[in-house]
Amino acid sequence: MNRLEPFEPAPALAVAVSGGADSTALALLARDWVVPRGGSLLALVVDHGLRAESAAEAALTLSRLAGRGVSGRLLVLRGLHRGPGLAARARAARYAALTRACAEQGILHLLLGHHMLDQVETLRIRALAHSGRAGLAAMSGVVEGEAVRLLRPLLAVPPGWLRGFLREVGMNWVEDPSNADPASQRARIRLAFNDPGGEGFGVMAKQVRARQFGVQRAGMERAAAAELARSVRLHPEGWAVLPPDLVSAEALAAVLRMIAGRAYPVASHQVAALAAAPRAATLAGTRLLPAGRAGAPGAWLLVREAAAMAPTVPALPGATWDGRFRLSPRARPKPGWRLGALGPAASGLRRLRPDWPAAVLQALPALWEGARLVAVPALGYPDAATCAGLGLRFAPAVPLAGAEFLPI
Repeated sequence: MNRLEPFEPAPALAVAVSGGADSTALALLARDWVVPRGGSLLALVVDHGLRAESAAEAALTLSRLAGRGVSGRLLVLRGLHRGPGLAARARAARYAALTRACAEQGILHLLLGHHMLDQVETLRIRALAHSGRAGLAAMSGVVEGEAVRLLRPLLAVPPGWLRGFLREVGMNWVEDPSNADPASQRARIRLAFNDPGGEGFGVMAKQVRARQFGVQRAGMERAAAAELARSVRLHPEGWAVLPPDLVSAEALAAVLRMIAGRAYPVASHQVAALAAAPRAATLAGTRLLPAGRAGAPGAWLLVREAAAMAPTVPALPGATWDGRFRLSPRARPKPGWRLGALGPAASGLRRLRPDWPAAVLQALPALWEGARLVAVPALGYPDAATCAGLGLRFAPAVPLAGAEFLPI
């Protein structure tokens, strides 16, 4: 737990507990770290509702933790159903629920129980998907989110050690049968390793390999962040100006992902080709074109591709559109308003920002009431008071240069 030492006194932590040995052990270890420091720990137990036994297992887990002095809260997920992409859908729903719970409790740090075998399995999954060096780094020890910081302190710990710890302290745990379901790629990989304790040479060697990729990734991200700070001019309206020779492939990938509002990187070979030979192009939902008067001579403009933008969405408080823009949770748009692209209506507002290219104006977010344009906050239309009350801001899925990857 020494990775957590930078905390201020009396930290407030949450731990995601599935009931399995890994997260149960983490909850007890976190308790032993935080209580002597005068802090607090909240166990968040998620019931996915996918098995008949899950509700009883969640209740049992909460009871066991309470008996060890760990208070808990049950999070029940609704609407999940079996079918294609279940693992990804369940993961997204789980993290959303965990993040909301932490925000409601004013907790910034959320501990996750991923261990060495999870890390090695992730490395294998990424290798099978032909991921680049960044993907082969697998999971980071720290992930900075908008509302919560995810911490994975057990990535170098074999699961067998965690089970041994629980046996020593007389703590039981729940075995989830889905972890051994051969329908899951991760379960198939786990069975192929034939090392459930994760204590064999093969698993440990692969963990070392993942860490080596992680060290490389951290170095690449550090260099790309410095390059972006020197060379890229980012506008809070969701567009960027790049130098005539562009930037390195790693830095360009970061800009492309952010402008497109994507959660995952663009295919590396496409980015590398564009970085090596800059040209007007469309890639991953973005447009690269000469910046003209929006930049220095020879500079490039990177903007969202109009044809790739998402359709309008209801303009509700906290709504996100196109993976890039978000209304304030305190916004009070009128019923029936929708959030979407300014699009062709940009031509009628060109006078408000004549220095911005048409491609930039068309990609701006706007509020609509049917076919009537209500507001364009980036242009101060129709007035400052209306725009300020919406609190619309550029909030891409991934920042241009976030916290550096932390290999463990």
